[in-house]
Amino acid sequence: MANAYVNRIGQSVFTVFAVVTLSFGLIRLMPGGPMDFLRAQLRSDLGQDVDPQRLNALVETYISIQPSDPVWKQYIDYLTSVSAGDLGKSIWYNKPVSAILADAAPWTIFVMVIALFLTFSIGVSLGAVMAYFEGGKFDSSTSVLAIGLTSTPYYIFALLFLAAFAYQNNWFPTGGRLSADVSPGFSLRFLLDALHHAALPIASVVLTDFGGWALSMRGNSIRVLGEDYLRVARLRGLRTRTIAMKYVGRNAILPMYTGLMISIGFAFGGAVILETIFAYPGVGYYMLKAVNARDYPLMMGGFLIITVAVVVGILIADLTYSRIDPRAGGGDRESY
Repeated sequence: MANAYVNRIGQSVFTVFAVVTLSFGLIRLMPGGPMDFLRAQLRSDLGQDVDPQRLNALVETYISIQPSDPVWKQYIDYLTSVSAGDLGKSIWYNKPVSAILADAAPWTIFVMVIALFLTFSIGVSLGAVMAYFEGGKFDSSTSVLAIGLTSTPYYIFALLFLAAFAYQNNWFPTGGRLSADVSPGFSLRFLLDALHHAALPIASVVLTDFGGWALSMRGNSIRVLGEDYLRVARLRGLRTRTIAMKYVGRNAILPMYTGLMISIGFAFGGAVILETIFAYPGVGYYMLKAVNARDYPLMMGGFLIITVAVVVGILIADLTYSRIDPRAGGGDRESY
């Protein structure tokens, strides 16, 4: 068991290392890529006769690489900088990339964690009810609705919500994370204002994602309802509520645990379009800004953060699933 944990952690570290190496390759080896673009931009700002040493020093400030050094030394310096949390300096915002992402990440986590919690809770509850009424009108109509909503991209509802509830009726703000007269802090006013600004992005995600969880829960519940141990539980005279919660619900929801943890990691990547539509300055918002402005240090810093989030989510799911479900760890204990 210990060796398996070590192997999984090692695989995750190697994945992050590979992403950092890819980032270095994008900086150093791409023809006409970040380094050449940054040199040209600095020459345009400072004049064509700028001193080459000064130019190299400025390039190093932005991307943590000294262009005049050998490639192997540039690679080591880059790994050292990233390991120390130095992701370079944003060309567009003229600030450290780590500071920009550290300020943006909590807001992305705030929106996506609430959205994922609501999506999962609604989907699981609805899926269990659908399985209970399998084949009935409620099951059929809800399944069609769930498939239709899941097939609709979330940005469609995001645009509709923004037009109807923000621009036309002014019920919600059209952008931003907080009102101008509200300061971050541990207060009810701050929390309510933050939720008011995040309500439409959260609603867009929940409306289009809960159907997938509901259909998964429905399928798992129907499969569990056919198991022999449920017949034994009924013969033992257990209450319907006990059977539904302890046996059906628990065993139906277990296969969805891994998907839930992976979704937490992918939430950072999925926030790019959503945060841009609502002008919500999170990690995704700054990622798209970086792409449009060709701000390579910020772009690669955001890409690294998203990768780490996905890897950590998968790692947590991998390490904890055997404890949630002993059957996955090869244990001989019964699930009931």
